[in-house]
Amino acid sequence: MRVRIAVLGVMSLLGVCSVGADEGHQHGDGEVLGTVTFPVTCASAVQKPFERGVALLHSFWYEESEKQFRAVAEKDPACAMAHWGVAMSLYHQLWERPDAATLKTGWEEIQKAQALGTRSEREKGYIAAAAAFYADADTKDYLARATTYSQGMEKVYRENPGDVEAAAFYALSLLAAEPPKDATFENRKKAIPILNEIFRKNPRHPGIAHYLIHSCDKPQLAAMGLAAARGYGKIASSAPHALHMPSHIFIRLGLWPEAVQSNLASIAATKRAAAMHLDGAGHQFHAMDFLQYAYLQMGEDARARKLLDEVMSMKPPEDHAHAMADHQMLAFGRAQFAARYALERREWKEAAGLPRVTDADAEVRTITIYARGIGAARSGNAAGARKALEEFQATVEEIRKSSQAYVAEEMDVPAEALEAWVAFAEKDTEKALAKMRAAADKQTARGLAEVEVPSREMLADMLLELKRPKEALAEYEASLKEAPGRFNGLYGAGRAAELSGESGKAKEFYAQLAKNCEGAGHSDREELRYARKQAGEK
Repeated sequence: MRVRIAVLGVMSLLGVCSVGADEGHQHGDGEVLGTVTFPVTCASAVQKPFERGVALLHSFWYEESEKQFRAVAEKDPACAMAHWGVAMSLYHQLWERPDAATLKTGWEEIQKAQALGTRSEREKGYIAAAAAFYADADTKDYLARATTYSQGMEKVYRENPGDVEAAAFYALSLLAAEPPKDATFENRKKAIPILNEIFRKNPRHPGIAHYLIHSCDKPQLAAMGLAAARGYGKIASSAPHALHMPSHIFIRLGLWPEAVQSNLASIAATKRAAAMHLDGAGHQFHAMDFLQYAYLQMGEDARARKLLDEVMSMKPPEDHAHAMADHQMLAFGRAQFAARYALERREWKEAAGLPRVTDADAEVRTITIYARGIGAARSGNAAGARKALEEFQATVEEIRKSSQAYVAEEMDVPAEALEAWVAFAEKDTEKALAKMRAAADKQTARGLAEVEVPSREMLADMLLELKRPKEALAEYEASLKEAPGRFNGLYGAGRAAELSGESGKAKEFYAQLAKNCEGAGHSDREELRYARKQAGEK
């Protein structure tokens, strides 16, 4: 199930150091953030600190970039672009929509930039674009303002063809202005060629690599982001998000060992910062989320369980500036990891019995409700599944009436998948298959999220249970094209092929599953033992 959880609370590092174009992009204290060149008409003493702020901004290290830009403003009170930097640090373009208080602060910073003024037409363009996003935020729609900002950045990009930063920020703005449920990928297809062109000339730029990964973060586009994914962590190895972000592409391509290493590195960076009593311990949950998913696809259930146990044993955050955000991330981790561990291992009764979450927002609560419903339906408890569906629908309606109403827009797919399983449990086979196929088609068109169970794989599961293996095989194969290397997808395809009399194809699927799980040792997964046997392993 796709659930939007922003990576809230990002760590900060002590001290201020510059970002230059030296060979290793490493500075006095060992910080590596990549190469950024962003000349501004401010005091020469703040040029390098300003560029450090931009580099942090490119790796979504928003809290630290805000601090850096505020430090620049303090050192050079006449630097208008420092206030632009603060405002842009408050606009988390691909994570979440800013609340009213954040919008107010951002607008105040833009007004300061406008009041100070600048003799540079280029800088005026940056400030004007940001102003278009923040102005009249209480009356204008978010997506409309994001689109207007993007149009402003396009103007800066067109008028300054040699400005790499304008190109990078324009590409990012296209992703931020993407309409919900978009199946055309029109904005991504505009961004990718722009980023590819400047990446060839600027291979150590953090934003270009980062935004290429985001642009290609759909099953249909993922292969185009592999080079950027394999480079970004090296370009900005001091930024935990830069170490995690490549795993978006690795997971989409079924490159499980690389996904694991990417997230282990990100978690280690986060914990180093936490050990220094720095903000943002909650950031690690995003990397842990992807790590647990990857482990389960490799049959590494013990490691996946260890992550679950770890998050369950964590203490609630202390009272500090980001305590609320970190608390939400902890609640998310507990709900998500427990639900996934049960569902991916197909422990349906365990999923149905997951304890209800009461101390989290509605979006987090839907994770457990959904898992309980699927578990109940697949263990034959039709009444329990129906009750979970009603609870899920009520919770989505709660979200729809909240300030985060936009989150509910993409919950139609999990809602439809849950409806399908309820119908299946109630023996309404025709409705169940129609609902699941509709969910699968929508999910495929929009682009499956990185760590969700494909609805098409669930459609195949239904067909296999209905003893229609040939149809099931076709759906498993289609699902594996958008989610390569998934444990349950490979095993299901093997069984469907075997039951269809296609023994050669079945052996290929089983062999691929066995290969993916080579490091799992003596796994307790019956499916893996069977796959290894059918693949000819002893």
